[in-house]
Amino acid sequence: MKQEIKYNADAPTAALIADWLKWLKDERRYSPHTLDAYARDFAAFSAFFPKPLTQQKLEQLDIRNFRAFISARAAKNIEKTSLAREISSVKSFFRWLNLKNLITNPAIKIISLPKKPKILPRALDVEETFNVLNKAQNINKKAWEGLRDAAVLTLLYGCGLRISEALSLNVGDIDNNQILRITGKGNKTRIVPLLPAVIEKIDTYINACPYRLRPGDALFLGARGERLSPRIIQRLLGKIRDELGLPDAITPHALRHSYATHLLAQGTDLRSIQELLGHASLTTTQRYTDVEIETLKKEYHRAHPLEKL
Repeated sequence: MKQEIKYNADAPTAALIADWLKWLKDERRYSPHTLDAYARDFAAFSAFFPKPLTQQKLEQLDIRNFRAFISARAAKNIEKTSLAREISSVKSFFRWLNLKNLITNPAIKIISLPKKPKILPRALDVEETFNVLNKAQNINKKAWEGLRDAAVLTLLYGCGLRISEALSLNVGDIDNNQILRITGKGNKTRIVPLLPAVIEKIDTYINACPYRLRPGDALFLGARGERLSPRIIQRLLGKIRDELGLPDAITPHALRHSYATHLLAQGTDLRSIQELLGHASLTTTQRYTDVEIETLKKEYHRAHPLEKL
């Protein structure tokens, strides 16, 4: 049975949007980053119309209104991925309105998302990966910060973590069984095995850290003892890219891509990689098959004798 919510049908949609975002946070467990994106997307949709949208006007929007908005956004040369996300946000809002028995607008169901360009994840090869990991320790002037940076990057590559996941770790999260429990997107928990090389890097950093690390404290600390910011690691990768002559696509997330690509190259099945990465859909993980094929093509053309004729 649908929940009844009373709103003023002629009032602006601010109260509706606030409740929708709260529902996404509380019921769907969306991250603050995703909620901010959804709020911005719907703000762009609302701003397209000359008069403020109300509940009544939302119900009256027809297919021409939605297509006019999409055309206007496309005319601004917005990337297809961004436009697809905006449309997805708007559709999500209308689904919530229907779920809460507020309005039903059949026109929004006709709108389809633009086809996203197929972009393969940028992964490092094995030699490049080790060059990056080895370089990390020598970028910062303070020795303990270099050991911290090496530990973070080794963790990203050794466990396939997102940067947000690695930097959210607290002292004590790594148990004696060498198992890491990670809470990722959608508040889903996954188990990732820890390699001895990763544990060694983390232990070396902990022993060198000038701050007292107590259970429950942030594991990776910044220069002033605060939880380490992702921007520090992003800037670190920028310096490493410059020194090694690597492309701009080599970001902290590229180490996660490299983890998955290298596991696939060694024969790990896609289902296992899906579990290790915490992907909700196997389709997302299958992108790494395409990466591996592209890598094989490059190696083939580089090594085959006929290419040298």
